[in-house]
Amino acid sequence: MQIFRGFKHPGIAPASAVTIGNFDGVHRGHQAMLALLNNEARHRNVTSCVLTFEPHPRDYFAALARKPELAPARIATLRDKLCELAACGVGQCVVLPFDARLSSQTPDDFIDNVLVGGLGARYVLVGDDFRFGAKRAGDYAMLDAAGTQRGFDVARMNSYEVRGSRVSSSAVREALARGDMGAVAALLGRPFSISGHVVHGRKLGRELGFKTLNLRFAHWKPAASGIFAVEVHGLHSTPLQGVANLGIRPSLDPADVNGGRVLLETHCLQWPEALGPDGAYGKIIRVELLHKLHDELKYDGLDALTQGIRKDCDEARAFFASTRRQTTRDRI
Repeated sequence: MQIFRGFKHPGIAPASAVTIGNFDGVHRGHQAMLALLNNEARHRNVTSCVLTFEPHPRDYFAALARKPELAPARIATLRDKLCELAACGVGQCVVLPFDARLSSQTPDDFIDNVLVGGLGARYVLVGDDFRFGAKRAGDYAMLDAAGTQRGFDVARMNSYEVRGSRVSSSAVREALARGDMGAVAALLGRPFSISGHVVHGRKLGRELGFKTLNLRFAHWKPAASGIFAVEVHGLHSTPLQGVANLGIRPSLDPADVNGGRVLLETHCLQWPEALGPDGAYGKIIRVELLHKLHDELKYDGLDALTQGIRKDCDEARAFFASTRRQTTRDRI
């Protein structure tokens, strides 16, 4: 999949089948929409294209109003969203900066400047609640009428349901907030995961006897937080079991080396000797959050923190042992 920041690039496809949205989480509803988009693109012999935005429009308006509580919790980083879009077979993704200029465009200007002029739209697929343009003045009927005039087809996809419930990014966020990782996996069609480059931290975990792999979560408001039993992919031929903290580490100094940013800190229960003590830095890994143990806790001192981590490791081992027993019973 080719990725473009904006649409004024020589490599962008001259004609495309386009869908528009934030695609936070790339859940099963998104996946169904992308499968339809790819099929329509093949029939028309054009490139399938996702048009998405960064920051999320609601992030932008929350900042503008100085009301951060209005910003939605973020399911996935931009990196993970792009990886999932690529896995769905999308030909190109155009990431537009959502700013004052874009937010003030009329629906007609958006159609002319972005869809027709920028992306060469031949087919546009939207969701059943799609709105666009300044003050969300544009809707499906307006887009459909514009397509007839400007030479592109327009289609609308109804909500995708699993067991009678609508699949949406809001539903994923709610399941993550509850810590129901089974429900999250059902909505996503895969375990919830976070990926990125392993970065240096304060090295406190090493001092306490629990070396960690640190990933930065770029957004300040992740939809998930707490302590999890996890599996780490990308460092070994098989996944590495571990325990991870996703959040702001309330027991530590907020002025530490990571500047109080959200981190995913993962301790592998068994560290591969071949990697050596520093063999993971700079590598790209993917951490699947399989089971939530509890919310973040603030410990009274490093001794209490050490005991807490040790207890978390024991509970993660118990989870994996229980999962293994269940898998064995299922096979029998």
